[in-house]
Amino acid sequence: AAAAKAPVKKNPKVANVSVQLEMKALWDEFNQLGTEMIVTKAGRRMFPTFQVKIFGMDPMADYMLLMDFVPVDDKRYRQVTNTWPVPRYAFHSSSWLVAGKADPATPGRVHYHPDSPAKGAQWMKQIVSFDKLKLTNNLLDDNGHIILNSMHRYQPRFHVVYVDPRKDSEKYAEENFKTFVFEETRFTAVTAYQNHRITQLKIASNPFAKGFRDCDPEDWPRNHRPGALPLMSAFARSRNPVSSPAHQNGTEKDAAESRREFEREAGGT
Repeated sequence: AAAAKAPVKKNPKVANVSVQLEMKALWDEFNQLGTEMIVTKAGRRMFPTFQVKIFGMDPMADYMLLMDFVPVDDKRYRQVTNTWPVPRYAFHSSSWLVAGKADPATPGRVHYHPDSPAKGAQWMKQIVSFDKLKLTNNLLDDNGHIILNSMHRYQPRFHVVYVDPRKDSEKYAEENFKTFVFEETRFTAVTAYQNHRITQLKIASNPFAKGFRDCDPEDWPRNHRPGALPLMSAFARSRNPVSSPAHQNGTEKDAAESRREFEREAGGT
């Protein structure tokens, strides 16, 4: 048997970097239900948004931040829902079952944070948000979106890359990056939400869902009314709305687009 390859000793510029996942409690809540992320031909933003706080960078060094998505396994899934009536309500019990082997792999793509490259000092002074990242199921996408197969499970990965100023920096590529994986951010890609509890939690926690939270549950999208199930956990009820792309980017256009995307998601379209 071939000897195991010795781990690459990382450049000190990345070796000391650590990353904290923002909104971890919210990610945990979704993960317990089985997180689902909408994919569309045009591309759809993630919610929760992937946001991190970074520590340990060299303040004066340049870094690039990027994400990619890898399959959790080699399987394709389907959702099975059992419903039984209760006066005035309907209880739903849903579960994911393996439907077969995974579809052929989608083109591997990475998403660079639009502020890359930037000094370590800039990355560390604020929360880094990947609110521009979009997921698509269009294999011919030419917009640079992340291409995923619907009904497959994925694990997001976050990479910190030191921009090495040496002329022969390619030789040091393996030692100049560090990868971070947060298992609570894994999800199933879907074209419409399969678990109504996921829809309820997104309505409860998405800053663009205020219209749904303020209206009577009977006016909610069909098949996603709370019924006898709790609308949201105590955490979601007490949580302040997370910062929106409008706050982070200062653009009304992003806010309007995110609001339209949420309304399409909640409506199951």
